[in-house]
Amino acid sequence: MKEYLVLRVITKLLLPFILLFGLYVQFHGDFGPGGGFQAGVIFAAGFVLYSLVYGVAAAQKVLPTGILRAGLAGGVLIYALVGVANLILGANYLEYTPLADTMKEGQHLGIFLVELGVGLTVASVMMTVYFTFATWRED
Repeated sequence: MKEYLVLRVITKLLLPFILLFGLYVQFHGDFGPGGGFQAGVIFAAGFVLYSLVYGVAAAQKVLPTGILRAGLAGGVLIYALVGVANLILGANYLEYTPLADTMKEGQHLGIFLVELGVGLTVASVMMTVYFTFATWRED
């Protein structure tokens, strides 16, 4: 891939915008279309593009296995802890209402945190699956 200079430059220019769009979808998801799943896929697609242009080894240096595993566990943990916090505060598992002073603020905070956990998990799973297939060789 070293001979494709234009492709490498365009990828370096586009990648920040792809990741920024992923953040927009992530944080706009409770107000309109989008959310954690879509944002996770957009993030993963950005890193897959990076991997296709610069190689799997370069992408694995950017996203090592430890970070992906932490993302897998951390996203699920965020999701579960939001529900457990509601249980501790005397509400149903993902009711969100007791998370803030008003019902509207509690709903907003709860959905924001749950979608953050979903986005982190989806991006980590997608990249883990991609790296697994990209580095798998039949012996």
